[in-house]
Amino acid sequence: MSLKSRLAEDRVLVAPGVYDALTASLATDAGFEALYLSGAAIAYTRLGRPDIGLVAMTEVAETITLVRDRVATPLVVDADNGYGNALNVERTVRLFERAGASAIQLEDQSYPKRCGHLQDKTLIGQGDMVGKIKAALDARVSAETLIVARTDAVAVEGFERAIERAQAYAEAGADVLFVEAPRSANQLAEVTKALGHTRPLLANMVEGGDTPLASAADLGALGFRLVIFPGGIVRALARTAQAYYGSLAKAGTNTPFADRMFDFGELNALIGTPEMLARGRAYEGAERAPAGAMEGSAQ
Repeated sequence: MSLKSRLAEDRVLVAPGVYDALTASLATDAGFEALYLSGAAIAYTRLGRPDIGLVAMTEVAETITLVRDRVATPLVVDADNGYGNALNVERTVRLFERAGASAIQLEDQSYPKRCGHLQDKTLIGQGDMVGKIKAALDARVSAETLIVARTDAVAVEGFERAIERAQAYAEAGADVLFVEAPRSANQLAEVTKALGHTRPLLANMVEGGDTPLASAADLGALGFRLVIFPGGIVRALARTAQAYYGSLAKAGTNTPFADRMFDFGELNALIGTPEMLARGRAYEGAERAPAGAMEGSAQ
């Protein structure tokens, strides 16, 4: 089932954050129907830096390619602000779609952008964002490739302007609407009340962010159709890695941490090493015909 078809159903879809092929495969194995390739998570893991516009378009495209080589699960890709103007958006959409993105998310921040839950963001004009959305729609090859329009106006221009911007983005043709960082449960409900009849709505859950945390079931009951947890995996892994390195530095061995790790065999089983080696063996041992036989057959 395509992501477009799935979002048309009257039930909420959860897309956990991933940042590479390993996390994408683990999330897929857990049973998720869609994944969210987080720009913030790529910045955290690939650069060891905050989400402040440092990740390049080509780095995201490479990550999409690697993820898509590993899993076929529908993939929502964070494209920040398109890495420039409308012409940059066209190139971004073409590149990401070819790499395997099922949906491409664009936001109305200026450049360089910031994480949606950091302060002191700045926006481009509403008209300029409408132009970017139209450029994205013109650049995509398939109507199955969704364009997600995100507005960060709540923190900059206020909640009412965020709703107005989202309505304009729906009128421009965006397939999914994403009002970033509502400040209360009441604002979450107001988003669905104002926009739920126009397009599928996306809600973003960030631990420690501006939006109060809610379950996917509760958000679905409000009227959201897609719920993402973009950076949760990095926060979980970072805490585990910090504990692991602290243990190793103190003990000089992994023994105290062993019950919190996969061993060598377990990890290889998880990533499919035995199956891949078996597939490789299936291609081995093809005997070549003797040179004389080949020559004789040509006569």
